[in-house]
Amino acid sequence: MSGARLTVAVDTDACCAMGRCAATEPQVFDQDPDTGTVVLLQTEPPPGLHETVRLCAELCPCTAITVTED
Repeated sequence: MSGARLTVAVDTDACCAMGRCAATEPQVFDQDPDTGTVVLLQTEPPPGLHETVRLCAELCPCTAITVTED
């Protein structure tokens, strides 16, 4: 979806602290140093990061990442 707006949301309660998202796209995701749970750095990442953000949502073993495009 070229040119579409992509919005990211995370459910920290669902996060199982695997860190795949932070390792895959550190410009958008980080991990809390105390709990290891996901920290969202950008809710609307630029188009150049959309592909890896979608991948992060697919890779998340806890389905804690939601990607919405419009």
